[in-house]
This record gives sequence, C-alpha cells and structure tokens, in this order.
Amino acid sequence: MKKLPRKKNLGVVVNPIAGMGGRVGLKGTDGKDILQQAIELGAEKQSPKRATEALELLKPIQNELQVITAPGEMGENEARSAGFQPEIVGTIDTENTTAEDTVSACTEFLKREVDLILFAGGDGTARDIFKVVGTDTPVLGIPTGVKIHSSVFAINPKRAGKLALLYLQGDAILREGEVMDIDEEAFRSDRVSARLFGYMQTPYRKRLVQPAKSGTPAIPDERQKQKDIAEYLVEKMDSGMYFLGPGSTVKAVADVLNIEKTLLGVDVVKAGRVIHKDANEDDLLGFLSKNKASIVVTPIGGQGFVFGRGNQQFSPDVIRYVGRSQIIILATPGKLASIGLGIPLRVDTGSSEVDTLLSGYIRVITGYAEEAMVELRP
Repeated sequence: MKKLPRKKNLGVVVNPIAGMGGRVGLKGTDGKDILQQAIELGAEKQSPKRATEALELLKPIQNELQVITAPGEMGENEARSAGFQPEIVGTIDTENTTAEDTVSACTEFLKREVDLILFAGGDGTARDIFKVVGTDTPVLGIPTGVKIHSSVFAINPKRAGKLALLYLQGDAILREGEVMDIDEEAFRSDRVSARLFGYMQTPYRKRLVQPAKSGTPAIPDERQKQKDIAEYLVEKMDSGMYFLGPGSTVKAVADVLNIEKTLLGVDVVKAGRVIHKDANEDDLLGFLSKNKASIVVTPIGGQGFVFGRGNQQFSPDVIRYVGRSQIIILATPGKLASIGLGIPLRVDTGSSEVDTLLSGYIRVITGYAEEAMVELRP
C-alpha cells in the first residue's frame, strides 16, 4: 500500500433525498411538493447507504485522511458509519435539508482547501456544487439521483470509493467532467430539456467514471432500426404481461402495437393493450404478485446503463421477481456504438446481489431478426 506524502483533506457532502422519487415513479425530487409526494408514496432514502458504501473503500488510508463534512445525514452519519471521525462544518435543519446546505458545506470545504470533494446526489446536486467550486477543486460524484446525465459521477458507489482512493494516492489523473441537468417538470411531462451548465475537474480512470448521456441520433436510419427492432419484438410477444421501460427505442414497440406510451415512465402492457400507465415500484410488484411478466428496456445512449438510471421503478425486488431470463434489451447499432465497441452495458440497481445476478453476457435485439451478445456488468 502506497503511503501518502501528507495527510489529505476530503470534503464529503450527501444529498439525503436524492433519488427518492425514482422507485415511486416521480422521476426526481426537485421541489418541496414533489418530495412530500414521494414521502407519501413510501419513498425511502437511497443516498445515505450508497455514500457509506463508497466511503468504506477509503478505509486503507483512514489514518492519513481527514474527512470534513456537513452534519447528520448530509455526511456526518455516513462518515461515522464507514469508520471515520469527521470534522463537522456548519449547521442544518435535519428535517429539511436544502440546496443551500450543500452550497454552504462546499464553501467551507474551499476555505479548508480540501484535496477532493466527494458528494452523493444527482445532477441537481452537481449543479449546486458547481456554483461554488467551478474548476477550483476536484469533485467526484457518487450516483444516487434519478437522472444522472453529468460525467462527474463514478459508475457506482464502489467505483466512486475506489477512484477517490486512487486519486488521493496520486494514482488517477484529472479531466473536465460535464455538469448537465434537465428540467424535471418537463421530464415528468415526457419532455427532455437538457442543458450544459459547465465543467468541473474530476478524477479519472478508465471504466470507473461514467460518460455524459447522449441521445439516440434523430436520423432516418436510426428511426428505421428502432422500427425494425419493434416489429421483430412484437412478432415474438405473446398475450402475457410486459413492463415497457423508458426511452424512444422502447416507445417504438408501443408505436407498432398502436398504443400510447409514457416516454419517460414504465407502462404495463398485457395482450397488446396498456393496462397501467406510468407505474411505480409498488404497482409493478402488485402485478407480479399475480402474474408473470417480462421487462423491456433499452440502455442509455453514451452511458450504457440498462438499470439504475432513470428507471428505478425496476427495483431489485421487481428484477428478482421477473428473473434475468425475462429481461428483453433493445438497442440499435448506433446506440451500442455510442457506448463504445467492447464496452459492457451497465447495471447499478442498488443491490450488489441483483447486480451480480444480472451480470454476464445477454442477448440484445439490434434489428429485425438481428441480435448481439453483449456483456452486462456492474
């Protein structure tokens, strides 16, 4: 194990509500009203445990590292759970954490000249940090939000911890990572309005950091490929139940079936008709208690995530019920090319057990009667 030349300072901030809207089908938690709705629907906090999972990877340099963090669930609890004795900065209302709390914590981090800011949240949290930090201090994200379009995030919490460790040991370079975000209100209305807000310096190691999301090219050949995929799948579909996930490639299936599709949600289809629109995790589990079903999904262009980004309604419990053999993945050759030749598709369900269950080579429908074997990996 390499020795650090001096004690390093690590700033840690956790957005405890990031990602709460995913499994309950709200596509985010921006705004007090949406957060309250998520709570009423039974949403559970995902960020704290994912932050702890990342911090535990830093134990090898525990004695050579000073963790500086915000109080309570915004970092203190997670740092202590991972075995650290953190320095606490600022105060928060534990019942009502805000973006201003994140901004305040990062302001304190800059005063203390931290070597790295490690944060848990989504694109909105990245934006809040960017306002304070810019390109002055390296920043690395632990992905815990519903929408993660930015390239300042590691692939999953364990890779975030590993990359933070490598960087603090001097074994990772820095590069500029995009800070992207979308309009959540438009997103809930099936409209994607994405914007680049700037760049932050981010530790980098190949296959530890996710790239920015890229859309499916709006070109005739790509649209035709989507239609070919859809027609092939529809011919193979029986009268059983299908959970149609988000994305334009899956929407093409609905178009061939001549049914209306929630572009950015999960719809339940049986015998060729929609029986439930924009389902959440509980809805899906309710159907699975009485029926067998298949999941139809498409990876995110550029990033390659099949589960864990924008479709958290497909929770670990839902995936366990359905089973790996009943997961149908659709991707045009153009979408696979945007991810990269030989680069595996990714899963980040929040359960290492389910991620392992999903791992391995899987068939991907790429055209009419055309399939490819592609690796699936956490």
